[in-house]
Amino acid sequence: QAQLVESGGGLVQAGDSLRLACVVSSGRTFSSRGMAWFRMPPGKEREFVGSINILDRTDYADSVKGRFTISRDYDKNSVYLRMNSLKPEDTAVYYCAVSKEWSVTRRISDYDAWGQGTHVAVSS
Repeated sequence: QAQLVESGGGLVQAGDSLRLACVVSSGRTFSSRGMAWFRMPPGKEREFVGSINILDRTDYADSVKGRFTISRDYDKNSVYLRMNSLKPEDTAVYYCAVSKEWSVTRRISDYDAWGQGTHVAVSS
């Protein structure tokens, strides 16, 4: 099973930007599967943030649409989450995940490999 390692989290102020990165250990997996970002806010369940399929088609949760951008680099086996205009409600542990197929959904159960998470904290 592919291993995923996220990076780029940190403590920022409202209005700031961050870019999260996720490296996938298997190039074959990365090139054939959709990818997504989920997050778990303090005291809440894990929720969908955004996804990108192998055709680079993206989907975003309404709460981040227009502020967050997902991209992927096939040469680096990496997926990125660019987060602009951050808000305190964006505070969460962010996880990247590999879809079971080339396509993507918003369902946690459709992803079979996960990173360890990276913490993002946004102060007001």
